[in-house]
Order: sequence, then structure tokens, then C-alpha cells
Amino acid sequence: MNKYILAGMITTAVFCLSALRKKDDFSPAIGVCTAPDKASMLKEGGYDYIEAGVGNLLVPAEPEEVFEQKLALIRAAGIPVYACNSFIPGTLKSVGPEAVHDSILRYAEIAFRRAQKAGVRTIVFGSGASRCCPEGFDKKKAVEQFVTLLKKMSPVAAKYNVVISIEVLNSRETNLINRLAEGVEVVKAVNHPNCRLLADFYHMAVEGDAPEEIIKAGKYLYHCHIGEKEKRTVPGIMGDDFTPYFKALRKIKYKGNISVEADWGNDMKKQLPLTLEVIKQQIASSK
Repeated sequence: MNKYILAGMITTAVFCLSALRKKDDFSPAIGVCTAPDKASMLKEGGYDYIEAGVGNLLVPAEPEEVFEQKLALIRAAGIPVYACNSFIPGTLKSVGPEAVHDSILRYAEIAFRRAQKAGVRTIVFGSGASRCCPEGFDKKKAVEQFVTLLKKMSPVAAKYNVVISIEVLNSRETNLINRLAEGVEVVKAVNHPNCRLLADFYHMAVEGDAPEEIIKAGKYLYHCHIGEKEKRTVPGIMGDDFTPYFKALRKIKYKGNISVEADWGNDMKKQLPLTLEVIKQQIASSK
């Protein structure tokens, strides 16, 4: 075949692939929030990554060799760790009269440094017990404390190329930052590119946040969690339709990932591919 004809065919193929991507550029990586020892199972189930726990993988309170052992387990499984959750232990208070910001920042720096080594892109700051406003303490002051902590923490995260994703939790898990709009205000107040927002579809449904709140959050949204409303089951068990959430993500040209954070029932290995198929079908339906 003439080399010029071949070159033209290759150029045409590349152009066509590029055009397809532009036509539908909403193709988030799908992962699962679970323990590091489930990593191989996730890869076999077709998932793109694992979202581990800070305490389970990065183990900031443990010596370096303990972390290295955990990291070796993940690497052997051959699946990336794009995110870590369960960030700050409940014993380290982010707000209230017993807030210990210096201790938290020391803990966070170890976590961020190890996160960079593990290839983690975002640390999820849910930590409902840590950020719960104590009874009788002014909630406005608690939010100010939380913002102050994040203003100190964000440059440390930037040092290690990690983004903090503030998870909006429902009011059964914490009493501070329960609506997506409240999370947006916190991120705006922190005003740092390494502090962004997480939308959890389960928490949103429990609190009555409509999918349209995702559109309002827009550029501040960095990461997402998914789980069904009634018993926080994985997608496909109760039949929840997440298409409106995916449509909202499409509208803001969301480029982040989506992690399943839910109850897998009695047979996670069997359910993994079924759940992934449900999610992909609903993403396709959101076009």
C-alpha cells in the first residue's frame, strides 16, 4: 500500500475517533469505595479504580513500613487508587471548643505525602464525627473554623498534588454542611484550587437535594459517590434511576470520577459486574 494512502487512512481514523470523543465526552471512570484487599476483585469486575480509606491504605498514624506493605498489595492487584476517604478520625475535632487543627494538619501532611506516592488524586473529607458541631456551640463559628482549617490544609495538599474533596453528608451523619449549596459556600470561602466539592447521590437524596444542585455547584465539583437512597444499596438493587444526576454532570461537563459507596449485600463478587452494567446503562441513557 502506498505510504501516502496509509498515512491518509490513519489521519482519517484519528479524526473520526476525536470526533466521537467530542460528541460524547462524558465517560467518567467508575470505582468502588472498599478495602485494599478487594482490589483484585474490582479489577476482575471491570472497574477502573479503587477508592480506599485513608486509615486502611495511607495509615497516617502508622510507621512508613506499614504503609509500604499496604501499597505493595494495591500495586500487585494492578488497579489504581484514584481516591481515599474516611480522612480525619473522629477523635481529632475539626470544629468546636476541642478543635485540634495543628494535630489535624500534621496528620493530613502524612496522608497527602503518602497519597502522592500511591497515585491518589483526591482525599475525600467527609469525616462526619470530626466536623460535627457540638451541642450549644455556634454553628456559624463552627463553619468559620472549618473554613480556617481548609485554608491551612489546601496549600499542603497542593504541595503533594492532591485535591481535597469536601463531602456533603446527610444530617444523620453530621450536623455541618448537609446541602450541596452549603458545600459550595465553604469551597468559595476557602478559595483554593486544591479544595473542591464531592456530590454523593445517596446523601443528596436523603436530604432532598435535587440533581439540579449539581448544575449550580458547577466548576466546584470534583468527585462523586453513588448509592441508592432507601438502604444505601448499590445501583441496581432497588431500581433507583440516577439518570437525572448524570444529565446534570453532562451539563457541567464534569471530568471527575464516580465511586460506588454502598452496601454490596452478601455476594460482592457476583454483584460487581451487574452494578457496573446498571451504571453504564444509565450514563448512556443520560445523553
